[in-house]
Amino acid sequence: MSELEIRVRIPRSGHRRLGATEAATGVLALFVVVAAVVPQLVAPGNPLAIDPLGAFQPPSWPHIFGTDESGRDLYTRVVHGTRDSLTIGLAATAIGLGLGVVLGTIAGLSGRLVDFTVNRFLEVLFAFPGLLLALVFILVFGPGIATATIAVGLSTAPGYARIIRSQIITVRSSAFVEAAIVQGLGPGRILARHILPNILTPLLVLGTLGIGQAIVWAATLSYLGLGAEPPAAEWGAMLSAGRTYITSAWWMSFFPGLFIVLTAVTATVLGRSIERRMRHA
Repeated sequence: MSELEIRVRIPRSGHRRLGATEAATGVLALFVVVAAVVPQLVAPGNPLAIDPLGAFQPPSWPHIFGTDESGRDLYTRVVHGTRDSLTIGLAATAIGLGLGVVLGTIAGLSGRLVDFTVNRFLEVLFAFPGLLLALVFILVFGPGIATATIAVGLSTAPGYARIIRSQIITVRSSAFVEAAIVQGLGPGRILARHILPNILTPLLVLGTLGIGQAIVWAATLSYLGLGAEPPAAEWGAMLSAGRTYITSAWWMSFFPGLFIVLTAVTATVLGRSIERRMRHA
């Protein structure tokens, strides 16, 4: 084999591996979307139907994920729980990203005093772990799915705000924005025409990556009993219900946890893939 052949074949092999990763991620993403929108299509059973005589059955052909302490089919519950978990992740990401855009835009476009004030506020929030901020919010307003969703969104907002602020400052100092200022365009038109369109790519990537993080945090809150509660078919609540039987019925915690991990990884890989493709476009 010649040196030229080696140089040509190595990039092709890498391209195939990248394509396989994206394809596998796409399949997982499609399954998650279908499970969230039309769960009956892949799991036609009732996630709340109990069968006491069939409790604690290990994974088998009739129940591929096994059954829980009430005889409910875990596969059906995990699939139907996708809607709640994904909805919480999307809503929390929208809240965090929306607040991040507002705070980041104010800090990036305002004068030094406002920028300094917003930055000090964000630094105070960064002094606390995000999950701790969510726990404090729930402590004040009480547990529940809505409260957990808002809490996760608020706790992720400071990180989004810092990134968006840096992006806006970078775009604001570019030549085409300076030319627009020279032409006499107002701040509102410059923001709408030049700045926001140029930070859409980072926003899209941030949103995609944030969904996985939000799902994990929301599941953590439900596991602690601060979000969705049993018998809700939500992954964190299912983890919480299964921890009592972890030594005798491992499948009750394993499969909800597996779907949490797979969904978070899928969102992360999709976000990185979008970022890479847009960067090389």
